[in-house]
Amino acid sequence: MQPNNNLLIVDSRYNGPPGSGNGGWTCGLIGAHLPPIAEVTLRKPPPLDTPLSVIHTDGGLRVVDPAGAVISTAARREAVIEPVPFVPVPAARAASENYPGHGEHHFPTCFVCGPLRDDGLRIFPGRIGDGRTAAIFVTPDQVDPVMIWAALDCPGGWTVIEPDRPWVLGRLAVDIDDLPRSGAECVVTGQAVARHERKAVVRTSLYSSAGIALARGEATWIRLAEPVA
Repeated sequence: MQPNNNLLIVDSRYNGPPGSGNGGWTCGLIGAHLPPIAEVTLRKPPPLDTPLSVIHTDGGLRVVDPAGAVISTAARREAVIEPVPFVPVPAARAASENYPGHGEHHFPTCFVCGPLRDDGLRIFPGRIGDGRTAAIFVTPDQVDPVMIWAALDCPGGWTVIEPDRPWVLGRLAVDIDDLPRSGAECVVTGQAVARHERKAVVRTSLYSSAGIALARGEATWIRLAEPVA
């Protein structure tokens, strides 16, 4: 469901880890309240099918659940998001075919990158030789900014995700230049920028198949202390 001025709901279809919202999708819903470029921080796993109140503050936004727990905060971002270089379609397609999540995936029903989600975005980022990730993204029938936020989520995470420990999105900022048309074959690229202990800064970019830049994202991913059971 799209947000109104005071309320948003993460529909259960748009999950990331089981029982919680996909980070990119949730950040996109929240970021819509704070154009043009918002930086959204997830404080707790976003609950599904739950009315969340959007509170405007002097510093930006605070999103709370019905019990008053802070789920997220957001602020306008001023710093430019640097792009991840384009990867040609054949190389991106080959990377997708070698997506490690086809073998092992901590959250295989993730709306964005879950191989068990035939109704998801089915973005499967594989690593290319220089450590970047690349994937093909065929846009759905309806494309909106929230969908682009979601598409720019997981490809960055897969630059750092490990077989024995999952990583989850902690913060995401997105700058959209243009929306692709429905049914378009696009390329998403990801790149790790910095890593310190359990945190990593990554960037993602969305391109048309011809290499035209459409959107850029910068995120902080967090390595969970315990493995998923």
